[in-house]
Amino acid sequence: MRTAALCIIAVVLVLVVPHAQGTAPPSPLTLISRDGRRPVPTTLVNGQEFIALDDLASLFQLAVRDDALAGGVTVSYKGRTIVASADQPMASVNGRVVTLPAAMTRVGRRLFVPVDFIARAVAPIYDTPIDLRRASRLLIVGNIRVARVTTRIDAVGPPTRATIEVTPALLVSQAADAGRVLVRVEADVIDPAPPPAPAGLIDQIQTGTQTTTVAIALNARAGTPRVSTTTTTESTRVTIEVPLAAPSQDTSTAPPPPALPALPAPTGPAPPALPALSGPKLQTMVIDPGHGGDDNGVRGPKGTLEKQVALEVARKLKTLIETRLGVRVVMTRDEDRSVSPDERDAIANNSKADLFLSLHANGAPSADVKGTEVYYLRLDRAGEEARRSTAATELVLPVISGGTRPIDVIPWDLAQAAHVDASSRFASMLEEELEKRGPMGPRPLQQAPMRVLSGANMPAALVEIGYLTSADQERSIQSADVQGGLVQGIYDAIVRFRAFLESPPSQ
Repeated sequence: MRTAALCIIAVVLVLVVPHAQGTAPPSPLTLISRDGRRPVPTTLVNGQEFIALDDLASLFQLAVRDDALAGGVTVSYKGRTIVASADQPMASVNGRVVTLPAAMTRVGRRLFVPVDFIARAVAPIYDTPIDLRRASRLLIVGNIRVARVTTRIDAVGPPTRATIEVTPALLVSQAADAGRVLVRVEADVIDPAPPPAPAGLIDQIQTGTQTTTVAIALNARAGTPRVSTTTTTESTRVTIEVPLAAPSQDTSTAPPPPALPALPAPTGPAPPALPALSGPKLQTMVIDPGHGGDDNGVRGPKGTLEKQVALEVARKLKTLIETRLGVRVVMTRDEDRSVSPDERDAIANNSKADLFLSLHANGAPSADVKGTEVYYLRLDRAGEEARRSTAATELVLPVISGGTRPIDVIPWDLAQAAHVDASSRFASMLEEELEKRGPMGPRPLQQAPMRVLSGANMPAALVEIGYLTSADQERSIQSADVQGGLVQGIYDAIVRFRAFLESPPSQ
């Protein structure tokens, strides 16, 4: 009898222990915050997904202690508490009872709670938004721009029609040719729905949480796709229509062109080669989001900060310029940190930028003042003299191979003097394009002795995108539609200025 009992106990242990230890789910959660990404392991216990309580404590700076009186554990954060029951699928969150899909369990020496404990218990006591998206395996912490992206094929065709729906409404940019369509969403991360199966002239649709780009591969019979974008208050919709390639585009069966007759050999000496034209080009641009760190800039009546709005618009503008123009864009800051005016100019000058744009939001004593305004540098007397002379100071330096080499030396605070005319042209283009997109301020185009512009050794301008001291404009300037209009207006001005910059000089 004793042997039989031992055998039964052994069988029970074999059946129970694997469940107590837990098994790994298909993939870990991915925690996404301003600090980056990190995997968060979970485990399956009796078919339920659990997460270790000590892992949660490390991730969210929680204090955990056994609570013998309550028969469970107490989790606390900055004076707010969760009491989790050891044997009931529930927890008390700041005195409010919430249900859980399963009770807390112990695996070895570690306590585990259901994954939903994060959303139902931790999120209500935390001081930063927490968004658990189990279907996408995402754990979003903080004010992260997350775009829900749904892709569908509406008509097999030809033409094949597809739609990409982005929620909430965000700025998107696209690139299309005969082989593919790329749609980039201006977000920190996308939460994609499963893409549809290939159909018609579309061979593949690729999405994922590791990139913010939706890639659509077209098959060999596809012509050049047509892409359009519409935006509502709730979402942005990208419509793609893929036609069949025109007969002239299909070269697989086209006969070879007739051979051209041979040209007679030249009888005289070849003319000298013409030197390559090398005029100015827009290859690198610096975008300067104003303020940052301890310097908040203007604060609106509802608490909107100039430094935040400037950075949001700068990020969207950077994406649009890089995607559509192929211009390298350098940001003076891409996070909330302090940058001095001299540092901002140094970043632009050391990057050998061809254009500099500083973004700010304005303030006024009267809440009735609103609108966008554009500035370029007004020189003092010394600056005017430097501009008229145009020539920099020449300094002669010795070189290693012997002899000397002259270099131009420009005083740092007068670097903008040689570019004031071009800066004026750029500022005028900004004012003209922004006027098409929204209301302008009382003085839409101005000159001012702005420190951040004076040291920029390239054409430079500053845009005050609106008055945060106006309650109406504080509210509107945070909307995707208004920011998208501002970004598009600035982009159009940059396109015009590039054409001006790169146009050959008149003879």
